[in-house]
Amino acid sequence: MKRIFNVRHALFLILISILTVRFNLVINTIVLIFYFIKSAFSNPEQAWSRFSFDLFDCFFSTAAGLAGIIILIVSRYKDGWLKRRLSFLKRRASFTSFAAIIFLICYIFAPLITDSNPEFQKNINVTKLLPPLASVTKIVLKSSSFETEDPFMILENKVVKNSFDNNVLFADSMTNVGGFIYYQKGVGHKLETEDEKTEQSAATKTFLLGTDEFGRDIYSRLIYGSRVSLTVGLLSVLITFILGSFLGFFAGNTGGIVDLFLNRLSDLFLSFPVIFLIILILALFGNSVFAVIIVLGFSGWMSLFKIVRGEIISLKRRDYFLTAKLMGTGTLRLILYEMLPVIAVPVIVNLVFQFGNVILAESALSYLGLGTGGSMPSWGSMIESGQGYIYRAWWMILFPGLALFSSLFVTNNIGNRIKIILNPRRESD
Repeated sequence: MKRIFNVRHALFLILISILTVRFNLVINTIVLIFYFIKSAFSNPEQAWSRFSFDLFDCFFSTAAGLAGIIILIVSRYKDGWLKRRLSFLKRRASFTSFAAIIFLICYIFAPLITDSNPEFQKNINVTKLLPPLASVTKIVLKSSSFETEDPFMILENKVVKNSFDNNVLFADSMTNVGGFIYYQKGVGHKLETEDEKTEQSAATKTFLLGTDEFGRDIYSRLIYGSRVSLTVGLLSVLITFILGSFLGFFAGNTGGIVDLFLNRLSDLFLSFPVIFLIILILALFGNSVFAVIIVLGFSGWMSLFKIVRGEIISLKRRDYFLTAKLMGTGTLRLILYEMLPVIAVPVIVNLVFQFGNVILAESALSYLGLGTGGSMPSWGSMIESGQGYIYRAWWMILFPGLALFSSLFVTNNIGNRIKIILNPRRESD
């Protein structure tokens, strides 16, 4: 039997590669988890005072990576419920599936696959506008007088990536001849320390995709930017699904003046360019992640409303539905067994395409300065920043542009594929 490279192989290969390359970070995170659990039992108040979202993010990504490896192995060699549920992993790995896996990995395992905070900037005169694969000397200062004996704090500093570190310096080069001297843009600086026990360690820091105008790592910002786009897309689509499905079902099932009013209301929204309404609302009430999610979610319900309403009206006229109703079938059973299976296919396909539209809308808003704000990296804001340096730093606009294009391409391909799988007759069209 000829073996094919399927989705399970691709997912397993990527997870193993991440855990292998970041092995030290994974071990430190596991030990930190045990320290936190121990502290939670012995001193709960102190443990929860140390807890933060960044710490949880590191815990979750490491645990998810290890759990993913175990699940893939168990589902491959042991028959049972899990193997049946994950049967889709046997499909051949195409470009679309592989790219979707990459986006999923970036979303879940961002702390593992990056080695710096997306907002970290230091010594801008050395690090700004560096091209891809450029390297600088990273100097880490370590003073014994300020060294803590708390193992939790030591490991937390190694695991959690801070947006600023006063003990880190970036230089073009360094020398230990005649004292510790580091060079920045050809100017030598002698390290002056009050503590004679201060130690220095130097290593080469490589920026895989270069840096921006503030010396921030574009690779890290690109990875964390995928979280912003996917989170906004998922939550906005969820709001669209709830609002559009409920109103569509209510209008189609009720009829009369209610159906007429909701149908004309959706026509009113469809006749007006929604992007202008979104810009107006965000400009008046401020921009944040929460505001963008709410606005995009409430501005995309019209197409789903039309689909659900049309399917419900058509379904109410079909013979098998009328027969089931005349036989005394309850309302809940009619909804679950007669209506939902019929409207599920067009609803799922519409939501997938809506997801791509929301990602594009969020990037457009961030490009205009009305997106998630400056607290989080976004592909749209990265493209806007790179526009002013397109001739000096082409990488600032190229990589986020490719990420945005790839996400839209993959989303549309997934939507078309789902349409074919759920309705095989379309494959011959």
